[in-house]
Amino acid sequence: MHGLSGLVRGFTQNRAHTDPVSEDGRLRGRTYAIPFDEVWDKSVDVAQTRMRGWTVTVADDQLGLLKAESATLIWRFVDDVHISVGLDEDGQTRVDVTSASRVGRGDLGRNPRTIGQFLRKLDRALDVRSGQILDPTLTPARGEPK
Repeated sequence: MHGLSGLVRGFTQNRAHTDPVSEDGRLRGRTYAIPFDEVWDKSVDVAQTRMRGWTVTVADDQLGLLKAESATLIWRFVDDVHISVGLDEDGQTRVDVTSASRVGRGDLGRNPRTIGQFLRKLDRALDVRSGQILDPTLTPARGEPK
C-alpha cells in the first residue's frame, strides 16, 4: 500500500477507479498514442489470458466496454472489474478501469493492485515505447494548436 493513507483506504474502501490526477500512480489510467483497435484487442487479450482468476463476461468493442469477474485464489471472493476503452477529446485512446469488491467494507488494497496489474500487463502487451503513454492532464486547451 502507499503509506498511511493507503492503509486507511484499504480498511475503509472496497472500490477503486482510475483518475488522471490520482495521487496513486497505479490509478491514473492510460492515454495512449496508439490506435483504438490495437489497444482494444490487447485489452481483451490481457483480460482473457493474462489475468489469473479473471472471467470476461462482456467484451463490446462498439461500446468500448470490457467487464470481468476477478476471483481471489484462496477464499474465492469476487470483484467486478469494468474496463473502458475509448477516444478522448483529442482522438487518443483512453483506458480507464474500475474494480469493486462485492462484499466487505475494505479491500485491503486489492482493487488498486488489480487495476495496476492490468495496466502494467496492457503496457507490456502493447510494447509501449517512449512517448506512447500521454499525460492526460497536459492536453492542449480547446482551440489552441497542438
